[in-house]
Amino acid sequence: MIVEPAPAKINLALHLRRRRPDGYHDVESIFAFTDFGDRLSGEAADALTLSLSGPTAAGADVGADNLVLRAARALAAAAGGRRGARLHLDKHIPVAAGLGGGSADAAAALRLLNRLWDLGWPLERLAAVAEPLGADVPACVYSRTLFGTGKGEALSPWPHDPAGTPVLLVNPRVAVATGPVFAGWDQVDHGPIDSALPLAALRNDMTAAAITLQPVIADVLAALERGGEASLVRMSGSGATCLALYPDVPARDRAATALAGFGTGWWVSPTHII
Repeated sequence: MIVEPAPAKINLALHLRRRRPDGYHDVESIFAFTDFGDRLSGEAADALTLSLSGPTAAGADVGADNLVLRAARALAAAAGGRRGARLHLDKHIPVAAGLGGGSADAAAALRLLNRLWDLGWPLERLAAVAEPLGADVPACVYSRTLFGTGKGEALSPWPHDPAGTPVLLVNPRVAVATGPVFAGWDQVDHGPIDSALPLAALRNDMTAAAITLQPVIADVLAALERGGEASLVRMSGSGATCLALYPDVPARDRAATALAGFGTGWWVSPTHII
C-alpha cells in the first residue's frame, strides 16, 4: 500500500486580469499549501477503482468523473497502456471551499501512481499531464509555494518562502461554486501582483463577488481581523474558506480558541504552510 498526502491549497493573493477568448480568465496567484489536507492510498489491482471515507467524503462524487479517476486515466493514457489500481481517498478538505480539494486529490493520484506504476517521471512531466484536468492541478502537483499566471498553470518560483508560517483556516460551512463567483467579478483589472509589496498590500479579487453570494464570508473575515494578531487575513480561492497567517503558533491557537468561543459552528482548522 502506497500513501500520498494531498495538501490543501490556499491563495495568498489572487488577482484577476482579463477574460480570455477560451472562457478562462488570466489570473495571477500566489499558491501555497498547508499541512492540513486529504490522504490518498493505493495498491496494485487489475482494474481502476476508488473508494472514499473521511469527514467530508459525503460531499464528494465517487463517479467516473471524479478528478482522482480522471487523473489516473490521464496518466495511464500518457504512459501508453491500460493500468489498474485500488485507490482509497481519506477526505478532510471541505468541498467547494476554495482549498483546491479536488485538484489536490488529482495531483496526489498522479504522484502516487507515478510510484505505484514505477514510471519514475519528474514532477514537471506529471504537471503537464495535470494541466487539462483543471487550472489548479499543476500547482498541486508541486504542492509548494509558487507564483501562477495564465489560467494558473504557468508556474514560477515565488521569491519569499512562507514555509512554517502558522495558518488558521475557517469555513462557515457553506459551499461556493467557482463559476458564479467569476460571473460576479466587476471585470476591472486592478493591477498585477508585485513581489516587492507585502502580502497585505495584495488582494483576492474574487472576494466581493463571493460575499455577494454568501454574506457570511464577510463575518468570517471580520472575526479573523478582530483578534489583531494576524499578519494577513484573506479569502482563499473563490471561497468560502478564509485564512489568517500568524507570527507564531500560540497566536494562531488563541485565535482558534476565540472563534470556538463565538459558538458559530464554523469549521476551523489550525495548520501551517509547508
